[in-house]
Amino acid sequence: QVQLVESGGGFVQAGGSLRLSCAASGRAFTVYAMAMGWFRQAPGKEREFVATVSWSGIRTSYADSVKGRFTISRDNAKNMVYLQMNSLKAEDTAVYYCAARNRGELATNGGFYDAWGQGTQVTVSS
Repeated sequence: QVQLVESGGGFVQAGGSLRLSCAASGRAFTVYAMAMGWFRQAPGKEREFVATVSWSGIRTSYADSVKGRFTISRDNAKNMVYLQMNSLKAEDTAVYYCAARNRGELATNGGFYDAWGQGTQVTVSS
């Protein structure tokens, strides 16, 4: 079983940047082989896909709403996944969740993920 812990959330003004981190713990080989994703949930809204990265870090996919502003990356040596968020907008305000999938391929549907972190709050003021 993989445990995920997010950090890096906070309060920022529109146009600013934040970098979210996700620390994964578990069997090293297991974490290395997993595709990872970021999702978010705003108050009163359903959870939505933000970004995902393959086990190798080579392949990525983004929601249209964040494409060109957010960048997902991973450091398998450190069992870390990151989400660099630039040009933040008020509509990016949400709780951001890190997720891990027991397969290496990308997935944009949260139902395909097997482990979730507790979330970190991101608040963007306009």
